[in-house]
Amino acid sequence: MKHLKTLLIGFLFISLNTLAQEQKEETTLDSVQDLSEVIIKSHVILGNKHVAKNRTGSAYYLSSEELKKYNYTNINRVLASVPGVNLVEEDGFGLRPNISLRGTSPERSAKISLMEDGVLIAPAPYSASSAYYFPSVARMEAIEILKGSSQVQYGPFTTGGAINMVSSSIPDSFSGNISGSYGSFNTQQWHASVGDSKNLIGYQIEYLNYNSDGFKFLPNQSNTGFDKNDFMAKFRVNTPKDAKIQQAVELKFQYSDEVSNETYLGLTDADFSNSPFDRYAGSQKDKMTNDHLQFMVSHDLNFSENIKLVTKGYYNSFSRNWYKLNDVTANGDKVGIADIVEQPEAYSAHYNLITGSLSSTSDDYLAVKANNRDYISKGVQTKLDYHYTIGNTFHDLEIGARYHYDEEDRYQWVDKYGIYDQTMVLENAGVPGTDANRISSAKAFAAFAMYKLKFNNWTIAPGIRYENIELMRSDYGKNDVSRIGTVLSNRDNQVDVFIPGIGVNYKFNNQMSLFGGIHKGFSPPGNEPGQKPEESLNYELGGRFNFMNISGEVVGFYNQYNNLLGSDSAASGGTGSLDQFNAGEVNVYGLEVLLNYDLLRNNANWNLPIALGYTFTDTEFLTSFDSDEGIWGEVTEDDEIPYISKHQANASMTLENKHFLLALNGRYNGAFRTVAGTGDIPANQKVDGNIVVDFSGKYFATKYLALTGRIINLLDNTYAVSRTPAGLRPGHPFGIYGGIELQF
Repeated sequence: MKHLKTLLIGFLFISLNTLAQEQKEETTLDSVQDLSEVIIKSHVILGNKHVAKNRTGSAYYLSSEELKKYNYTNINRVLASVPGVNLVEEDGFGLRPNISLRGTSPERSAKISLMEDGVLIAPAPYSASSAYYFPSVARMEAIEILKGSSQVQYGPFTTGGAINMVSSSIPDSFSGNISGSYGSFNTQQWHASVGDSKNLIGYQIEYLNYNSDGFKFLPNQSNTGFDKNDFMAKFRVNTPKDAKIQQAVELKFQYSDEVSNETYLGLTDADFSNSPFDRYAGSQKDKMTNDHLQFMVSHDLNFSENIKLVTKGYYNSFSRNWYKLNDVTANGDKVGIADIVEQPEAYSAHYNLITGSLSSTSDDYLAVKANNRDYISKGVQTKLDYHYTIGNTFHDLEIGARYHYDEEDRYQWVDKYGIYDQTMVLENAGVPGTDANRISSAKAFAAFAMYKLKFNNWTIAPGIRYENIELMRSDYGKNDVSRIGTVLSNRDNQVDVFIPGIGVNYKFNNQMSLFGGIHKGFSPPGNEPGQKPEESLNYELGGRFNFMNISGEVVGFYNQYNNLLGSDSAASGGTGSLDQFNAGEVNVYGLEVLLNYDLLRNNANWNLPIALGYTFTDTEFLTSFDSDEGIWGEVTEDDEIPYISKHQANASMTLENKHFLLALNGRYNGAFRTVAGTGDIPANQKVDGNIVVDFSGKYFATKYLALTGRIINLLDNTYAVSRTPAGLRPGHPFGIYGGIELQF
């Protein structure tokens, strides 16, 4: 609390000092009291930067222009510029990111509400929220990040916030693009789209392929990369523009498939120091295969300029099998891969087997688990907006509801391999269903109401959310592979919760506003009977300003957990059961700063905008416990949450005119601990801080043709990004890419 008070006092000093120095003349900034600005669409949270900067809570909108500036295909690099976002990389390409908002656990982005076009997109958001599927950022036209107060519209995860990825919209007229790039590690990306709108119909068709040979090396020279295809189509039917009541129905279809030669097996400290991009021979069979299917139908109904109803039905299915080394048996002693790479001297025989330096005998084998799972997520959601103005007072009421069902079906097995001269040979094929054979599911009804009042310089936005969730599990057991039900074990858990929140914004003038709020944080529990949900009380106080042409935002936040939930995830070094456990009371607090300035603001032909971002996050367990699971370990009061960097910073600079664009981006990710603790971080529980610089350029040859270039990790720094799931793994090395873009 002492640090929190210092933080908030410092923030208030900055805000008041900014107010005292601000210029009194009007600027070109949109007024935060633009009462006519109301955006309610079925696929967006914010819709544009104007709405983001005027929200009563902290929000950020990454526009299409910003996404195109660096041509990033990795969501980690896209989000690195947003204060309050903590990222833990894993594969170097962003295939399965680990995203944290304001100190939530980053494991598989499981503690934030992930959406595409306003619909929950994690494979099973309620029953198994780990996001093993993540949409391709290269086909998105915008990304919206909502943090802090007044986020009761979006759930079920309300502690850290929500991220919504907005897919390509149907264009107003005939247009399209074809682009391609090629570069290091035989990495390629091909993207094509075409769309059009007429009086009563519109369509958009899009295809994306992204593939690479990978930047890691196996002893047998096998491919360590991936190949991902993504197809999307939208079709819209709408009423004539002169119809008294405007309506539109949009159908969306999306399909993607992926084959990636990814592993959970990292390196020991010594091996990472000697050759960080090597992979052990024992991971040569590791492979993720998956496919994702989505159907959506949206109905927009405008009764008048003041009343609008949007409804969406959705169906998502996701099937994946991550076939990967799980444990090793040497001389009859079975040990998990995380323990082997953490203590190679203690398990020297096991270590020699996974490196291939020792051939296996009849008592030795490498167990490769087929983590085979099928997911379904489906539902219907609707929201009604009614807004009106009386005098100089603006009223806006938004009411929404969603019925949702999802499930995770685990049907897994283990194959046993011998290894001879660094080559793995199948010795004993497992029987499907004999490792995990169960279905976890959830039924959820959610509703919310949010009221916004704007009067003079004040905006007040109270709201409340309701979640009714039934979580179930049917375990058929390892001996009933036909699922007859002879030893069927069922369990269920229910939760009924109200989630209130309120946000307030006060506009001093067009150059300065102060906002703050308080809301309840919530995450669903597991299906173990009687398990309580994760709950917290979250505060924020912030200000937005523009003086001397420097614009920005400063926000202080404080999240007070009364029951933090941990999860036994294989991605965090656990067993992979996904059973949740109580981690007790925790405090998380921090500071977010964002500054923008154009060095050539008075030049008619050139722009040189710079942006600086900084995030400070501190965490503290208030109770002691021993989880024996994954990254939590044995926790003592005052310990810090692992995998959260205290300090993060990002800086970007772009030189642009009508002929070309040059962009430089650098980010600093501070050191973080990998096991809960306090004080100096032990070397074997630490991931060092790093600085990574990226560069991109674009030359506009004609109105329709552009040449592109991009350098990832310009300084060619070698750095570790994580110690989970099992051992150190490197970030993306120096890579250079060139391409072409054709628009029509």
